[in-house]
Amino acid sequence: MSTQDSTRQRSELHKTIWAVANDLRGSVDGWDFKNYVLGFMFYRFVSENLTDYINQLQHDAGDVDFSYADIEDQTVTDEIREFIVTSKSFFIAPSDLFKNVLANRESDSLNEKLYDIFTAIENSANGTVFENAIKGLFQDVDVNSNKLGANVPERNTKLKQLLEKIGSLDFGTEYKNNEIDAFGDAYEYLMQMYAANAGKSGGEFFTPQEVSDLLTRITLIDKNEETGFKTSINKVYDPACGSGSLLLKYAKILGKENVKDGFFGQEINLTTYNLARINMFLHDINPSKFNIEHGNTLIDPKHMEEKPFEAIVSNPPYSTRWEGDDNPLLINDVRYAPAGKLAPKSKADLAFTMHMLNHLAANGTAAIVEFPGVLYRGGAEKTIREYLVKENKIEAVIQLPSNLFFGTTIATVILVLKNNKPTNDILFVDASQEFVKVTKDNKLTDDNINQILKWLSDREEVPHRVAIVEKGKVLENEANLSVSNYVEAEDTSEKIDIDELKKEIAETVKKISKLRADIDEIVGN
Repeated sequence: MSTQDSTRQRSELHKTIWAVANDLRGSVDGWDFKNYVLGFMFYRFVSENLTDYINQLQHDAGDVDFSYADIEDQTVTDEIREFIVTSKSFFIAPSDLFKNVLANRESDSLNEKLYDIFTAIENSANGTVFENAIKGLFQDVDVNSNKLGANVPERNTKLKQLLEKIGSLDFGTEYKNNEIDAFGDAYEYLMQMYAANAGKSGGEFFTPQEVSDLLTRITLIDKNEETGFKTSINKVYDPACGSGSLLLKYAKILGKENVKDGFFGQEINLTTYNLARINMFLHDINPSKFNIEHGNTLIDPKHMEEKPFEAIVSNPPYSTRWEGDDNPLLINDVRYAPAGKLAPKSKADLAFTMHMLNHLAANGTAAIVEFPGVLYRGGAEKTIREYLVKENKIEAVIQLPSNLFFGTTIATVILVLKNNKPTNDILFVDASQEFVKVTKDNKLTDDNINQILKWLSDREEVPHRVAIVEKGKVLENEANLSVSNYVEAEDTSEKIDIDELKKEIAETVKKISKLRADIDEIVGN
């Protein structure tokens, strides 16, 4: 497929997705509504993914006319079912495939049929290593909800519409070879459009694609590589993973096979946790290669026994509340104890930072979006910053432009951490002007991203853009990490020539004197 063809296909897919969203909105508002669209998209994906897998096995065995969707359910033996679950992590009976349910959508018991199918898919992995990856994936797709209609016929009408609309989406006849990653692309587009239209409530689940791209590439910088970037990593981690878009950037940039040990994340919001797992499936990441957990990372971390991560990226919630020193056990937690202080109860930002540092491999890099206040506030946050600076953990601080994120105009920063730095200084980068204006928002272009990456890789001072500061000087400045303290702002005001100004004033005085004389003469006459 040519670039022009893929661009056209993506554009058409986006247009159709948004039309579907608007057509089906009805009485199901906001985030609940998106769960239905994404849930049915996921149902179609796993159906087609499984069908393609089984058909290919049969075709390779010589049965070129075999079609899994056309066989009877009873022909699938327990042995075959077990083999399928072992290979794909889930099972769907032929009659339960999206294609066949769509063909029989006029059923008066469509809601019951869909409920049974979704339950069966989730239960198909029970007792296997994939159980946690599959369990609860459809729990936010309530096919019996009053939001779909006041009675069963009304609900079935809406469910029938959903099947038809999702079935009409053109993902290509060979979706697994589709250049634009159609299912995953459609998911991300719908999430982005929802975030843009829902403000903060939607944006908290979504990091803009260009920011995700920048964070990912920062962790891959490696001067020893021919291209200046790593071509593979052991695994990637996000302790506040939202819908998983940051993790999946590595699959897009490196190829999923080059994230050797997989994708790891934790998410406190149950709905978003389900969406993150669905997102993994929609990008065809096998459950054996991802571990997304549900829970509060700060007080109930799920990946403490994992080997350290070579890449960590995160956009954790800004200044959220946590237990802090209300919990006397936390000061002895291996993650927080080294700093000697816990992050304030009303501002957990640096608790997330310390958690990520604890999980970072010796050769790893962490890129974290931070609220600007953590760079300069006093008290416990100052103590934690002093620890990070003294222990030489901060590689760089990058000031981003304002108005990049959905729902907030705040100019955030990226804190880059490393465990084994060869230098005792910190790179401060003012990238506040690296953007283009798109309607009311600011966006990072490829050129903007490449410029920021070049500054990080070159690690050389650039007037008004990049400063290299010894950690001792930063400590003398109360460990203040604000970029504006170290990168001198460029004077964009017009330069004034004093001598020329004096001449202009003298000429003006002469003109005023002549004007007064002329007025006196007129009045005198």
